[in-house]
Amino acid sequence: MFDVLVYLYENYWRPEACPEPDQLRRKLSAVGFESDEIHDALQWLDGLDSAVTPLLAAPATLSQRIYLPREEDQLGPQGLGFLRFLESAGVLTPELREQAIDRAMAAGEGPLPLDDLKIILLMLFWSRGEEPDALVLDELFDVPEDRVIH
Repeated sequence: MFDVLVYLYENYWRPEACPEPDQLRRKLSAVGFESDEIHDALQWLDGLDSAVTPLLAAPATLSQRIYLPREEDQLGPQGLGFLRFLESAGVLTPELREQAIDRAMAAGEGPLPLDDLKIILLMLFWSRGEEPDALVLDELFDVPEDRVIH
């Protein structure tokens, strides 16, 4: 599923640029994706629209998000740390965080690999028609094994 999402991100500037679902299925199949992967990815994308539920109230400055045990299991320690990092950097709003958690929960069994969480975040920006700034993109595409410590 995540390979299909990456393909869509790389090949369609905005969600509106994607063809209709039937034509998109045929195109993805012609590129070589399996029908199960295509189905899962398109179903996951459909959930993006329903995940746009506004928060009931804006969180206070000192408020803290308490994760349910199933959310902690799904996101894993790396994913939770990454979300906290993006929040503290001012990149991830509470609404976007909640959407990321919702889509991570819809991604299947956990714990979700950090790379998959990064793809979810990219797709959330993509679905809004926003391009994350260069530093965020670097962090989302960063491979820790490739880092050089000076």
